[in-house]
Amino acid sequence: MLNSLAIRDVVLIEALDLQFGAGLGVLTGETGAGKSILLDALGLALGARGEAGLVRQGAAQAVVTATFDTPPADGPIVALLTENGLDVEPGEPLLIRRIVKADGGSRAFVNDQPASAGLLRELATWLVEIHGQHDDRGLLNARGHRALLDAFGRVDTGPTARAYKAWREAEGALAAARAGIDTAQRDREWLEHAVGELRALAPEPGEEETLADRRRTMQRAEKIAEDLAAIENWLEGSDGGLSQLRQAARVLERIAGDHAAFADALAAIDRAVIEGAVAEDRLRIAKADLWFDPATLEEDETRLFELRGMARKHRVQPDDLAELASELERKLAALEAGEEGLAALEDKLAAARTRYDAAADALSAARSEAATRLDAAVKGELVPLKLDAARFRTVVAAAAGENWSAAGNDRVEFEISTNPGAPFAPLVKIASGGELSRFILALKVALAEQGGAATMIFDEIDRGVGGAVASAIGERLARLAGGTQLLVVTHSPQVAARGQHHLLIAKSHDGTVTRTGVTALDEAARREEIARMLSGATITPEARAQAERLLETA
Repeated sequence: MLNSLAIRDVVLIEALDLQFGAGLGVLTGETGAGKSILLDALGLALGARGEAGLVRQGAAQAVVTATFDTPPADGPIVALLTENGLDVEPGEPLLIRRIVKADGGSRAFVNDQPASAGLLRELATWLVEIHGQHDDRGLLNARGHRALLDAFGRVDTGPTARAYKAWREAEGALAAARAGIDTAQRDREWLEHAVGELRALAPEPGEEETLADRRRTMQRAEKIAEDLAAIENWLEGSDGGLSQLRQAARVLERIAGDHAAFADALAAIDRAVIEGAVAEDRLRIAKADLWFDPATLEEDETRLFELRGMARKHRVQPDDLAELASELERKLAALEAGEEGLAALEDKLAAARTRYDAAADALSAARSEAATRLDAAVKGELVPLKLDAARFRTVVAAAAGENWSAAGNDRVEFEISTNPGAPFAPLVKIASGGELSRFILALKVALAEQGGAATMIFDEIDRGVGGAVASAIGERLARLAGGTQLLVVTHSPQVAARGQHHLLIAKSHDGTVTRTGVTALDEAARREEIARMLSGATITPEARAQAERLLETA
């Protein structure tokens, strides 16, 4: 709800601070007093185009600040602000400020944070509806008629939405399967060859590391075996060290008695021979423990090269070859079973489409029933509004296939015929300015329970009518304002008398400057203003008495 509007230096308004309440508020004043300026100022706050002509002559800039109720934390306004990167403080009212400079430049702020005029226009759809000679096309936009009809008829779109979701999911699954099979078919020859190669290779996880470790062990054993063979030759060969020592011992044995030193030398050589024999024994044991098989080494190296070559070919690690083999086999199996799988998915899609069609048909029937009731409700409002020659209808027709959605397969549009025998056509194409406002009022009353923006404004909806019609308009505006905030710019005393709040707009002139001002009227001042509206410049006792009767009736 709009709580306040502060206006500075807009056209003829120097400074105005207006407060608004719930229910029906009326704005009156003589023609040319500046009522349209108020709407222009509010329009600025709601994102209308800022023009230098709106800045009061001599002022550097015009400023309009509109304050609205605190928006619900889980509502669309907070979601929109958050989406646009603006912070929202819990419990704080919504404050919109628009500044237009004398050179035509403009700036906008939401809760003192810079914002775009486009964001203000998006916010406006949730805050204010303005209806009148230049209607904002809210009710006239056929794209919103289906939702309005559904709300009026309390139509449950849930089953259709769920059926639509299932249909589209089945459609997506089938498309993905077809695409996968098409891709696999193109790669079939390669896939079969790759699977054949991998099946023949039969790689196992961890095999490469096992082979590499065993290969390193055998290569080391081979080198040690070569070294041992050399040592054996040095120790045990015909010219080896032990053989030479044994020959020396045999010679010393023959001459050991000739000198004591020979005996000592023989003992030392005997000890050397014994230690050499121990060395031979230990080397023999070590050689027996070494495992080296040239044939096995060759087999392992061949297998290792094959694994690594296959891994390079498929650009994976050798340990991933086993998983790759399983994956390619699965793809090949899916390809071979593809047609059968496609048939199942096609059956599922057909069943989902059938369920959607059934749900959409049921939804269409519910809408048609609701349309009949809405037409009757609007018809009941047309006669009192002096639109008795007009006819209203809600068209529920099949939409083009590309427009089917979770909301069904219907196209809904409100149409009117203003004269007997005249063809039906959309509201915006057939109604004149005054008729348009009254048709919108009739629709709004019929749709009253469905809500909308928290604030509605009707600009001179009573233009060109009076008497009973003006009274009927006033009665319906008051009824419509029962659940919301409704502001009416009016020239009709019958409408003005229905207001719960009354603002008088007037011009003043101090000899040099003309200004527009607004005054909140008390009961006595309201009676005088309504009497003026009844009698003109000279207020008669009869006019005051009539104004009193209107207020009492209201």
